[in-house]
Amino acid sequence: MSFKKGEFILIEYVAKVKETGEIFDTTIEDTAKNERLYKEGEIYESKLIVVGEGWLLKTLDEGLLNMKLKKPATVEIPPEKAFGNRDAEKVKLVPLRRLTAKGITPQLGMRVEFNGKLATVRTIGAGRVQLDFNPPLAGKTLVYEVTVQKKLATKVEKIKALIHRRIPVVDAEKFGLKTRKTIVEITVPEDAFYIEGLQLAKRGISTDIQKFFPETNTIKYVETFKRRETAASTTTTSKST
Repeated sequence: MSFKKGEFILIEYVAKVKETGEIFDTTIEDTAKNERLYKEGEIYESKLIVVGEGWLLKTLDEGLLNMKLKKPATVEIPPEKAFGNRDAEKVKLVPLRRLTAKGITPQLGMRVEFNGKLATVRTIGAGRVQLDFNPPLAGKTLVYEVTVQKKLATKVEKIKALIHRRIPVVDAEKFGLKTRKTIVEITVPEDAFYIEGLQLAKRGISTDIQKFFPETNTIKYVETFKRRETAASTTTTSKST
């Protein structure tokens, strides 16, 4: 069974630079730790992809169409279809003092912002610093080792996955969900109340739901705040659409 555009799937992957074998990205926690890529606070888990939506590099997205559930597959992406070829014009020498004046102490490989653009420090010496404004993976052939772990079938599964994509720090199962033909009601758990950017996340979830389930014209969010002082507390419910 291969996959079709518009299908919801969960994937795991390890991404490498072909020329060096260096792993630069992964959804697998143990691999991230072994390769010293692990970032505290980062969530390592299978990633939601809607096939054909451009949430991945185009060649990788197209490669999903030929993959099989639970069968590891490899997709190789040349530079021109990944982050482009390297451009020598984007490598500049700048005076060291212009960085130190901004409070930047450059180190080899460091990513810095200079004149509103991100660059990588390539060399340091003689009072000058070589900055490379090419994307870090420009000129590299990328290899993705991908496994499709699950295909989501039901509307509830898909909407919960869309919620988790926007609010990954809270277990998706903690969100209550009621779906009718034109209405989706989402009960937000207390764990999510004070997450930074919650309102933007809710707006994003609403946009996603209406895109993938166009029959939906109303999304309701239910947030219930309970007084903690006494057992017989008054419950205040606020709803926002």
